[in-house]
Amino acid sequence: MTPGPPTPQGHDDDGHEPRFNADADWDRWPVTAYLTENYRRMHSADATVIRHHAAFYRAFAAGGVGRSLEFGAGPNLYPLMPAAAVVRVIDALEPGAGNVAYLAGQLERPDESWRTFYDLCRELDPRLPLSLTEALSRVRVLHADATAVPEGAYDLASMNFVAESVTEDAEEFAELCGLFIRAVRPGGHLVAAFMENMPSYRIGAGLEWPAFPVDSATVREVFGPHTTDLHLTRVDKDPALPDYGDTGMVLLRAERARSAGSG
Repeated sequence: MTPGPPTPQGHDDDGHEPRFNADADWDRWPVTAYLTENYRRMHSADATVIRHHAAFYRAFAAGGVGRSLEFGAGPNLYPLMPAAAVVRVIDALEPGAGNVAYLAGQLERPDESWRTFYDLCRELDPRLPLSLTEALSRVRVLHADATAVPEGAYDLASMNFVAESVTEDAEEFAELCGLFIRAVRPGGHLVAAFMENMPSYRIGAGLEWPAFPVDSATVREVFGPHTTDLHLTRVDKDPALPDYGDTGMVLLRAERARSAGSG
């Protein structure tokens, strides 16, 4: 059964008190197990996200974006790949110490398992450098949480499987999305991917991590008032991926609204 969202009071149907982002110890995130379960080979869902994001980036001139933010980068490298065709500096923001260490190491010597992902990115956008290492030379790893991002500091921001995967609280989900939106200047560009109807989950047999179930309607409700040119795409569940209880994905592209007070 797909879990329903919490009630407006912040409790679920069983009266469970929601866990917040700060309640999880992100320094204990199981980097190796997460990569093994999800990214040691490319799944059709990965290819779908890459194609969506590559189409988004192809709308920009090569090197035409000054600074972008990867909001809650985690150890997933593929959202950084298509950005390298157009962004001169990519800040990968990540609060978890293990993820930061993994990302820093990948900038110098990416795991061979990422080659298939990068080959697809280059097929979709030949403007990318020949090597993944050269593409990642644009990336700076920032060990900080979302509240450290100055408003309007970026021309573009990307977020992949983050805001819905770190809290059980509807208001905090919306707040995190708000920080993501406000990271870009008015008129700045946003691209994102969300797990659909994701319940709190485990990686392997480890700790349970908080999540908030969202769908296209939830994402539109949160982003709609603060963005323009909002486009959402729903993607069916990839049966080859681990069964975390999700029902698919919601992909987003938008611009931060230019009007005063929006975002």
